[in-house]
Amino acid sequence: MLRLLASAAVAAHSELALNTIIKTTSRSCFPPLLVGFPARSMCSAAPGAKERRMQIGSHSVHFVEAGHGDRGVILLPGALGTAWTDFKPQIEGLPALLPHHRVIAWDPPGYGKSRPPEKEFTVDFFERDAAAASELMQKLGIQRYSIVGWSDGGITGLVMAANKPDQVDKLIVWGSNSYISDTEVKIYEDIRDVRKWSARMREPMEQVYGVDHFPKLWSAWVDGLLRIYHERKGDICSGKLKHIKAPTLVVHGAKDPMIIPDHVPYLLNNISNTDLHVFPDGKHNIHLRYAKEFNTIVAKFLLS
Repeated sequence: MLRLLASAAVAAHSELALNTIIKTTSRSCFPPLLVGFPARSMCSAAPGAKERRMQIGSHSVHFVEAGHGDRGVILLPGALGTAWTDFKPQIEGLPALLPHHRVIAWDPPGYGKSRPPEKEFTVDFFERDAAAASELMQKLGIQRYSIVGWSDGGITGLVMAANKPDQVDKLIVWGSNSYISDTEVKIYEDIRDVRKWSARMREPMEQVYGVDHFPKLWSAWVDGLLRIYHERKGDICSGKLKHIKAPTLVVHGAKDPMIIPDHVPYLLNNISNTDLHVFPDGKHNIHLRYAKEFNTIVAKFLLS
């Protein structure tokens, strides 16, 4: 659910678990198509993309809309992420691959341009985001839609698909987890201090939130996850997985250092009708590093 490099031990664990994942499922993994490794982008002007706002509760929610058609897909960004920082290649590339879809990418309430008010990281903030995203799609007149969620956005997508099974056609998640392990608690604490981040990872968020405010918001996010760990015994949405009816694709970067690899088989074993696609050399941001191949995988799954 994060964007940073974690310990080498976690990465090694992830590589070892890849064989276990493949053996415990009938799914196949495919070699990656290597493209450039872009840093997360602040913003862009994708041809045909429109920036809009919609009042959802107390938030004026900012979102980007691209493409046309009577089918919909919503892109859900990761922690503190926005439509443009997290999904620029998808906003630019998916409409051509999904000509009958409206592609919606949002800034979740309290993130990016969906402020004020600021985000409150209560123990139910994923449920709040899921409800807001569902309301956004309904207000846009998209009664049924598919979900593409990265990291925290994948968690939000899991909750949406479980809570609104009659609205969600298909679900794609990567870098996501339904519970917080002891190992991940240590990762969160290790990355709390953004001064230790590389400039490439830190500066896009500083441009969105400001050099002074970003560390405070990030620390609040860490506190929110630790609150879930202590008050809910780490259970984010595990109990909801059995309610997901939408065909689900779990995409996994085998070298993702930010989640323990156990989460992948856990999702596959607890969500009915799931499939798996593995990027053997992928890390956390596979949709950015392997954007062309990733977009093709998404389109193929949504159109199947």
